[in-house]
Amino acid sequence: MKKPTIKRKILAENRKARFNYEILDNMEAGLVLVGTEVKSLRANHANIAESYASFEQDGLWLINAHIPEYTAGNRFNHEPRRLRKLLLHSKEMDRLAKAVEREGMTIVPLRLYFNPRGRAKIEIALARGKKLHDKRQTEKKRDWGREKARLLRQNNK
Repeated sequence: MKKPTIKRKILAENRKARFNYEILDNMEAGLVLVGTEVKSLRANHANIAESYASFEQDGLWLINAHIPEYTAGNRFNHEPRRLRKLLLHSKEMDRLAKAVEREGMTIVPLRLYFNPRGRAKIEIALARGKKLHDKRQTEKKRDWGREKARLLRQNNK
């Protein structure tokens, strides 16, 4: 039986993460946001390309994610690059903390989206950085896939 597809409104995607990192495990986390941040997200303004997650004093925080100020937010606006707390179960946080400390992995955000209930969620991944030769290998595979598709289209005509 096929899994039902979940409709998500994707707001931002970190496309470079799959090129720069070897993705090992994905999970969904909630975000603690203020009102003007949610309004700015609903207007499809966000950038998570240079962001990452890190364990600080009291939990897991999203660092360097850019959600621009809401234009009609007047004096109650938020800081665009402020730290945002990520909401996870304690078992998930413990597992991530152990992987980051012992194995030298990184937590990178992949997608920022609204779930069907209208809540802002972020898909984070436990990742290991790729070396230069790994990146070249990935690029070769991608180029070969494109070439193979071209050849198949030409043969089908």
